[in-house]
Amino acid sequence: QVQLVESGGGLVQAGGSLRLSCAASGRTFTNYYMGWFRQAPGKEREFVAAITWIVGSTYYADSVKGRFTISRDTARNTVYLQMNSLKPEDTAAYYCAAQKSYRSGRYWDQNEYDYWGQGTQVTVSS
Repeated sequence: QVQLVESGGGLVQAGGSLRLSCAASGRTFTNYYMGWFRQAPGKEREFVAAITWIVGSTYYADSVKGRFTISRDTARNTVYLQMNSLKPEDTAAYYCAAQKSYRSGRYWDQNEYDYWGQGTQVTVSS
């Protein structure tokens, strides 16, 4: 089993920045994709960004491209989401997710992920 723990959420003004962290533990980490998703009140959970654990290839939703950066530290088993130029519409609970092994390459599909964190709240005020 893999446990994922997010941290770094909070309240920030529009235009500000936050960095989210997702620390993984529980067993040797040999997943393929790790991703960030978010869910705003009354909306479905949506893809934000993903990274391949071994190579470090990155993928982003159009809504965050150019503002958010996903990265990983394999020595620390941690994935980060640097969020800059935050907007009120970025307000949501942010969830970290990990695949147990490669499936289809649909990194944007939450059904591809086996493990989820408990979420961390990000609130952007206007």
